[in-house]
Amino acid sequence: MLDGWFLWFILFWVVFLISMVGIGGFFMFRKFLQRLPKVDGKSDLDWQDHYIEQTRHLWKKEEKELLEELVAPVPELFRDVARAKIAGKIGAIALKEKAETITQDLVIRGYILATPKRDHKFLIKRLKEKQIDFSQYEALF
Repeated sequence: MLDGWFLWFILFWVVFLISMVGIGGFFMFRKFLQRLPKVDGKSDLDWQDHYIEQTRHLWKKEEKELLEELVAPVPELFRDVARAKIAGKIGAIALKEKAETITQDLVIRGYILATPKRDHKFLIKRLKEKQIDFSQYEALF
């Protein structure tokens, strides 16, 4: 018969394992959905990689540094994923607008469109520090 502290230990362990498997499964499933091909035969991640490759030559040093500054608060474990997602969105905008180079404007718009609203506070703070007028981006926030 289980009783006392050992029973509580087993119950805690069962709840902990089920929670961790559920959380891990959720994130794995999200990644799986991003990898699934869409109607056009390419997945979201394939398109992201395509946009990055097509616009790699358009990036200047200043814009790369701005992108690095913007992804700096992301934990290092997820920073590469965040950088790729934002760069893919910037590349998509640049190709759509037939831009000759990646500009600061494209980086800011791509960051706003690629990130959730909770990250926009950091962007506004960073733009104020760099004394960049962000009034033209208010509609995107």
